[in-house]
Amino acid sequence: MAIEVNNLTKVYGKQKAVDHISFRTGTHKIIGFLGPNGAGKSTCMKILTGILAFDEGQVKVLGMEVSHQALALKKRIGYLPENNPLYLEMYVLEALTFEANLHQLENKKQRIAEVIELTGLRAEQHKKIHQLSKGYKQRVGLAIAIIHNPEVLILDEPTTGLDPNQIIEIRSLIKELGKEKTVLLSTHIMQEVEAICDEIIIINKGQLKMQIEKSQLSERFPGQSMEDIFVQHTS
Repeated sequence: MAIEVNNLTKVYGKQKAVDHISFRTGTHKIIGFLGPNGAGKSTCMKILTGILAFDEGQVKVLGMEVSHQALALKKRIGYLPENNPLYLEMYVLEALTFEANLHQLENKKQRIAEVIELTGLRAEQHKKIHQLSKGYKQRVGLAIAIIHNPEVLILDEPTTGLDPNQIIEIRSLIKELGKEKTVLLSTHIMQEVEAICDEIIIINKGQLKMQIEKSQLSERFPGQSMEDIFVQHTS
């Protein structure tokens, strides 16, 4: 299993942001992690990356306990947060070199060149990040997330705010990455789920509502769109 979550609970004051959630996912697939705003998606993702502590339950990624092996696990996980924090005054190549140094990569130049090609940043690599469009900033964020060649990639709404062409480009890149990695993808765009996801998890008010292979949707919910299914499980 790539990700194993058992009875995960996270409490803020009197509010349960995550309420005894359990799910498991396999490797080399793209999992759509869905839910309305405030459902607990970002909290779960931060817990999976070891950024945020949790109150109850057990979380394993690649067989490693997040609560005990968070530092070692960071070498095997890539994470793109919703706000995509970037050093805007850095050049693209400079930012990737900085991240490669943080990860103490061998063959840094080769890996940076590979990532630049994969994310389509060759023409932009000598520009400062603040000069880039939002779509290219997202590409830089993805490049940073995969620079150390992680086995699991956690992406929190990576296409939010992009125009239709940029969405298609980033979606295509994520689909390519999903051939070799396990990708947990948070999104509000149902067409995105239908286009690239292999499996779907829906949560609402901190609770798991559904986990299903996308290939089983038509049999289980005949004649219903992804939007219909989402509303049915979150309203």
